[in-house]
Amino acid sequence: MAFNMSPKKNPMPTQDPAVRNGNFSEVALGYTKEQAIDEAKRCLNCKTRPCVAGCPVNIAIPEFIVKVAAGEFEEAYQIIAKDSALPAVCGRVCPQETQCEGKCTRGIKAGCEAVGIGRLERFVADYHNENAACAPEVIPSNGHKVAVIGSGPAGLTCAGDLRRLGYEVTVYEALHVAGGVLVYGIPEFRLPKAIVEKEIENLKAMGVKIETNVIIGRTITIEELQTDYGYEAVFIGSGAGLPKFMGIEGEGLKGVYSANEFLTRSNLMKAYLSDSATPIQRAKQVAVVGGGNVAMDAARTAKRLGAEVHIVYRRGEAELPARREEIEHAKEEGIIFDLLTNPTRILATAETDPKKPAFGWVDGLECVRMELGEPDASGRRSPVPIVGSEFILPVDCVIMALGTSPNPLLTSTTEGLATRRRGEIAVDENGRTSLEGVYCGGDAATGSATVIKAMGAGKIAAKAIDAYIKSK
Repeated sequence: MAFNMSPKKNPMPTQDPAVRNGNFSEVALGYTKEQAIDEAKRCLNCKTRPCVAGCPVNIAIPEFIVKVAAGEFEEAYQIIAKDSALPAVCGRVCPQETQCEGKCTRGIKAGCEAVGIGRLERFVADYHNENAACAPEVIPSNGHKVAVIGSGPAGLTCAGDLRRLGYEVTVYEALHVAGGVLVYGIPEFRLPKAIVEKEIENLKAMGVKIETNVIIGRTITIEELQTDYGYEAVFIGSGAGLPKFMGIEGEGLKGVYSANEFLTRSNLMKAYLSDSATPIQRAKQVAVVGGGNVAMDAARTAKRLGAEVHIVYRRGEAELPARREEIEHAKEEGIIFDLLTNPTRILATAETDPKKPAFGWVDGLECVRMELGEPDASGRRSPVPIVGSEFILPVDCVIMALGTSPNPLLTSTTEGLATRRRGEIAVDENGRTSLEGVYCGGDAATGSATVIKAMGAGKIAAKAIDAYIKSK
């Protein structure tokens, strides 16, 4: 294979920022065949394979890239599919810069960029979904049943891996649509829902059963799954959907959302469409509090709904936890970043003019400027308020994007299921919980994290469940 020694990766074609900030179509347009082959030829196919070690699901990255370079795209897909149940999703939303691409040998050299592994994975998955003629292989049943709670990335990965081993798997989803955070949390312009639906259809074609509108802990208990329904093991992949707030004055006002609610209205219930039955506030000026990927998603959604949008974050740009690509896209689309800024109070219309028709709604966000103090024990510099720097940001909507924690419903209705300090389900390194035959992985065990880490936890648990059932 002839190597492409260009120091820069092939740029991703995208919609023009001035156009895309007014629509919900996908921002990144994907590589052409020629771009994919050219990018694949930048891979050095190193013997040490550091990129594989950086991938939470251990995809055989050099092997699939060699196939792409040769134009053998379906063969490349089959290599990825051995380790990932959601390649088209991961190619779009994984933080590759801190995982596989962060370990890439090409990217370590000064002035060089890592191979565009995520972009190639997306290309391969999209090629397969557009061109594959045959359905996935259905493995004969081994006679054993496993229940999976939640159809997010952890649950779908665990279900797919167990189905490949012959287990009869049923996934129970509380919402009316399968996909978990992939459908309610990530916007259409970053992850089209048709992509998620296709990945789920692939799992169904393998024999995975999915039951929606079933709330485990309310409709059925975990104990009933094990006794009345005859499941030999249960995997909990219910995610972390309980939003966090700051506890400041005014959070109960109309016009204050959690990012979870705001994004669920838009993504799952399609409130952004003009004919949607689900209401959503089309504010004039929005403040999104937080600096992670969810904050970027909420800000970019609000922008598309017609608002001027401010990201309010108490640290500086270097400390923003969101993916670099998401930050760059937000800036290109006109999002304003108020960094080293912290909210102290949300103002209501009554404080300015009680005669306004919107009495009791948000009418401003009081903030204080911050500066970074001395590093703490972890080495991170803590933000410190600057005395006398208070100011009011004129907004009519505030979206809190401060992270989430697991919903306590499952733990409160399942006797003996141990939890950690913040409500996460306690597990060992293999996903085993305190209950016999019950496993857990993803955000329900770790708190809010990434899609690919949840998938990695689903794979580990599937392997442990297989060993557990075989041992019986």
